[in-house]
Amino acid sequence: MNLRPRRYLPSIQQLLAFEAVMRSGSSTAAAEELGLTQSTVSRLVQSLEEQLGSPLFHRRRKRLWPSELATGYVAEVTRALNIIQHASMQIAVNPAGGTLSLAILPTFGTRWLAPRLKDFLSCHPGISLNVSTRVPRFSFGTEPFDAVIYYGHADWPDAHHQKLFDESHIACVASRFLQGRRISGLDEVAALTLLHLENRPTAWEDWFSAQGHAPRLGSGGMMMDQFSMIIQAAIQGLGVALLPEYLAEDELREGRLVALPFPAVRAGGAYMLAWPDTRQMGRPLAAFREWLAGQCDHDRPNGP
Repeated sequence: MNLRPRRYLPSIQQLLAFEAVMRSGSSTAAAEELGLTQSTVSRLVQSLEEQLGSPLFHRRRKRLWPSELATGYVAEVTRALNIIQHASMQIAVNPAGGTLSLAILPTFGTRWLAPRLKDFLSCHPGISLNVSTRVPRFSFGTEPFDAVIYYGHADWPDAHHQKLFDESHIACVASRFLQGRRISGLDEVAALTLLHLENRPTAWEDWFSAQGHAPRLGSGGMMMDQFSMIIQAAIQGLGVALLPEYLAEDELREGRLVALPFPAVRAGGAYMLAWPDTRQMGRPLAAFREWLAGQCDHDRPNGP
């Protein structure tokens, strides 16, 4: 039996007081936030220091100055409080079916995942799904997510992976952007204003290379951080968008964009689902993985 020494398990009240003082900068501000008196907050912080056997603050002229120990300790305390709060919210919101917290890419979420979620929730009515957008990578140890959908390779640290589907790119423009010109050569494409995605910096070079041509690209392009912005920029006639085929379907069908006469090019990465290998997989995540696999299999002949 693994007994946890009481000395190393401060109370929630002590940790909340300490974290609030560190975040707000004073015991007075922390007391207002927590609905306590200033003296109560001070006593909680002092009792925490006594329990740990180390000073967390330097006290000068009735002010608290965090020690180096406190600066490192508060990051871990904040993470632990977030995990406890997240777990408690899951039980409170959905005590029967469980909750799945998912991080996704913004445009993938709105274009591909969101239209399909009604089906998942219908198949699993007891599961609550919380979805947040994330572009930069994060650590499962510091963020309260059960899984993430991202673009790349099976290299998310400390995680299991499931491939969803590959991505193929096509070059698209608004018809008015061409102003009656016929684009038939790759040099002509390279001379146009190219719209670049921030986290795919070599996408255009890869596309030209796959076409069997590597023209020197000019510096007159535009850089954006989401596909949704690139799509709108292309529709407004600001340049040529290199888009995943599944993202361009609606705009091509409705005539807001037209595809240039070059083959689609398979991109180097794929859409992946990752989940931490340090946690036991719960029923909500298992159900979501199985449902995702079915959706991707269904789409594969005509979609991604």
